[in-house]
Amino acid sequence: MLRRIREDVRAVKARDPAARHFLEVLLCYPGMHALWAHRINHFLWKHGFKLLARFLAHIVRRRTGVEIHPGALIGRRVVIDHGMGVVIGETAVIGDDVHMYSGVVIGATSRCRGKRHPTIEDGVVIGANAVLLGPIRVGRGAKIGAGAIVRHDVEAGEVVRAP
Repeated sequence: MLRRIREDVRAVKARDPAARHFLEVLLCYPGMHALWAHRINHFLWKHGFKLLARFLAHIVRRRTGVEIHPGALIGRRVVIDHGMGVVIGETAVIGDDVHMYSGVVIGATSRCRGKRHPTIEDGVVIGANAVLLGPIRVGRGAKIGAGAIVRHDVEAGEVVRAP
C-alpha cells in the first residue's frame, strides 16, 4: 500500500509543475485523496459491502469534490488534477497513467444494467470539463480537449477538440 502511495505521489510530481514536495502532494491534493479512498471503497464493493462502499464514497465526494463510484475500475498512477466536479461512473474502466482535470464526467447514456460507462486506456489525457458518455473506448495515448463532449470511440493517439 505504501509503495502505491509513493508511486501516486511521484506521478503527480512528474505531471504537475506546481507540485513541489512529497509532503505537499500527500497533504494538499484532493484528487489523490479521492483515489486512495476509492481503492478502499472498491475493495469493499467487490467483497459485497456495497452499501458501506457507497456511503464512504458519498463522504469522500463531500470532502474532495470528486465522485467516484466504488464499482469503477481505476488503474495505477492516475492523476486527477484540480479534481473538483470530476464524476466517474460505476462501470467505467480507467487504465494506467491517465491524467484528468477538473469537471471531467465519465458517465452513462442509459439506465440499463451492464456496461454503460467509458473505457479509457493507458496514457490518456482528458481536459477540464470534458464529458465522455456511454460504453465507448478511448484508445491509448489519446487526448480529449477541454470542454469536448465524446459519445464515440476514440482511436489510440487521436486528439479530440471541443466543437
